[in-house]
Amino acid sequence: MNRADSTFKADTSLQDPPSAAGGPGVSPTPGESRAPGFMRSVSLSGRLLLLTLIFVLLAEVVIFVPTMARFRWVYFNDKLATAHLVLTALDVAADETGRIDPLLRDNLLSQGRILGMSAQRPGLHKLTFGPAIPSRIRYAYDLRRDTYWDLVVDVVKTMRRRSYAVMVTGYSPSNPAVLVDVVFDERPLRRELRAYAARISLISLFISVMTAMLVYAAVQWLAVRPLRRLTLSMTGFQNAPEDPRSVIKPSARTDEVGIAERTLASMQQELRTALLQKERLAGVGTAVTKISHDLKNILATAMLESERLEALPDPEVKRLTAGMVRAVDRAVQLSASTLRFAKDGLPQVNKQTLQTAALLEDIRTQVQPVLKSATIKIIDNVDAPFSGDADLLQRAFENLLRNADEAGATTVELIVAEEGGYQTVRVTDNGPGLLQKARDNLFVPFAGSTRSGGFGLGLPIARELLRAQGGDVTLYSTGPNGTCFVVRLPL
Repeated sequence: MNRADSTFKADTSLQDPPSAAGGPGVSPTPGESRAPGFMRSVSLSGRLLLLTLIFVLLAEVVIFVPTMARFRWVYFNDKLATAHLVLTALDVAADETGRIDPLLRDNLLSQGRILGMSAQRPGLHKLTFGPAIPSRIRYAYDLRRDTYWDLVVDVVKTMRRRSYAVMVTGYSPSNPAVLVDVVFDERPLRRELRAYAARISLISLFISVMTAMLVYAAVQWLAVRPLRRLTLSMTGFQNAPEDPRSVIKPSARTDEVGIAERTLASMQQELRTALLQKERLAGVGTAVTKISHDLKNILATAMLESERLEALPDPEVKRLTAGMVRAVDRAVQLSASTLRFAKDGLPQVNKQTLQTAALLEDIRTQVQPVLKSATIKIIDNVDAPFSGDADLLQRAFENLLRNADEAGATTVELIVAEEGGYQTVRVTDNGPGLLQKARDNLFVPFAGSTRSGGFGLGLPIARELLRAQGGDVTLYSTGPNGTCFVVRLPL
């Protein structure tokens, strides 16, 4: 522990006036600020190298100051050991009366770079030597009471201040029974500390650079190169998904990189197959659209001719043409629905803040007149605002309500609630329920309808309109007592 302005207590007292320890303060140098986009402009490998270098340097800084403190502590103990050695040499050189040659004493103290000393040996009186002891000793340290943190703080102070004569008190390393006070000039200690700090800094920098390079090489080989290969494969697949050469060939690695390669290869292969199927279906769809367009015109002509036949007064002709008219009418509706579904692209969403109660009331007003037998009831437990497109929502609910009505329901309840961060509307009817075939293809166009005359487009269109707004529709339950769909709307 540092004791400022101590008095060297010996046989002859040296008065020590109190004085505050002085020394120029060192203001911290502000670190150079980095541009916000600096790290973004550096490659992943460069970032890894730079961060590894910084982290190792930080680790070296953490052990740098304690190492300096240890060096200073060893230096102090060497001074105590040197003072004890001088005392032993003077004891040997003393004459029969105990007198010590002043010239020998001064030469020994000078050789040990000691300004003065005193020693207390068991059973003997305290001896003091030091004609060169300054009248003022600014700093004194007692190694018997110094803690680890005292040593760390004191070495930082030693490096920052100017050099003074200091006194160190402690037991001799060669004989712990001897208590030694030694006074010496601090300048050699500061020089050695600086030289030691320079050596440690160079070694730390060398270790940091070597560690960073080794880590960089290891990660470059183990992770960066495979990641670059994955990136190039994804980019190449994006540019030419139909080219089988763009599918990555997985390596034999069993680690996470190997799993990622195999997963990517499987995804690319599945996506490539799906794209090819989609391309073929698109071609078929284009052909079907053209056929439906021409078929619609042909059926329109057939419809006119059927109506002419139906207008004839012959009852037998009317009976025979009635079924034909219904079949032609259904074919016309199918062609029109197919054309409309094929031409409709992704819906344009214009979101706005809506209130559930007002929206459902508008939907009931618009849809109720066109329903055959079903009555719409609204049970609004929560009237929270949400974000959505009113026109698209009306179209979606209209499809759900028409499906329930055409299935034979007499009552459709719209029950509003809030579940899991969504505004939910349960569309519950009292119809006969859905058959298993309808459940299996519920949201597949042209496949989810089991009703005679149905085309299976209502639910797929409703789900597409809701998902475009961040919502969804799912089947909650179905049975002989009715069916319930849950519409989720984002709050």
